[in-house]
Amino acid sequence: MRLRYADGRLAHLSYCTNVHPAEDLDGIIAQCDAYAVAVREQLGSEVLGLGLWLAAPVAAELAADPTRRKRLRRELDVRGLEVVTLNGFPYQAFQAPVVKHAVYQPDWTTGDRLNYTVNLATILVDLLPDDAVRGSISTLPLAWREPWNAIRARRSRRMLDLLAAELARLHARTGRTVRVGFEPEPGCVVETTSQAVDLLSGIDTRWLGLCLDLAHLACAWENPETALAALRIAGLPVVKVQISAALAVARRSGGSARRPRRERPRRERRRSAP
Repeated sequence: MRLRYADGRLAHLSYCTNVHPAEDLDGIIAQCDAYAVAVREQLGSEVLGLGLWLAAPVAAELAADPTRRKRLRRELDVRGLEVVTLNGFPYQAFQAPVVKHAVYQPDWTTGDRLNYTVNLATILVDLLPDDAVRGSISTLPLAWREPWNAIRARRSRRMLDLLAAELARLHARTGRTVRVGFEPEPGCVVETTSQAVDLLSGIDTRWLGLCLDLAHLACAWENPETALAALRIAGLPVVKVQISAALAVARRSGGSARRPRRERPRRERRRSAP
């Protein structure tokens, strides 16, 4: 859906598809028919935005074949669906019975993660509506927190530099802007806003920034307003916000929900839909 700020700027609200299993082009189209079109009709909207998830194998196929990208764009158009953002966090098999640490592999120390994300950017420039100012891709916050050392940190920074260079080349070739947002999550190298400031300062913010997931902020006991202020001061842009996942805490009789004194956020969990 398209929303407008008071100053006239356009905001895109999208339905994320990574909760639905589909890892080839035909499956993605069938998924749109089964879920996305129904959501659009239920909302009574002419156009519904999708936060589309493409597994690595189908992303590689689409990136290599302009004809298949045109087909996907056509299939989306006729269904009243548009895409300005892709979910690039899960690499593949996100609907497997047990996900856990597999969702963090391959991480940002590897060329596989770089290639997957560049493939997504290549696809996104062909899916973006003509009037979209830019597109975004969310991705994992570097890696799971263990193992992590100086060597892996240097390797990941090299990958981020290569990613920024590829996004700049894509812009030069197509005229379209795609930015990648690293999504802080409990248990990862970048769990919190303060860690994002420490570990991601110096990235090329023309192309790279943060994806804020409100559920992840809640798990880390962070206040969204405070987090945004810290990122603003650090000069780290927020390129995407995920707001559809939320925590619910039942109130106790005669009391209020509050943070336990000694309990820390769980470090290992299944990923929830953004």
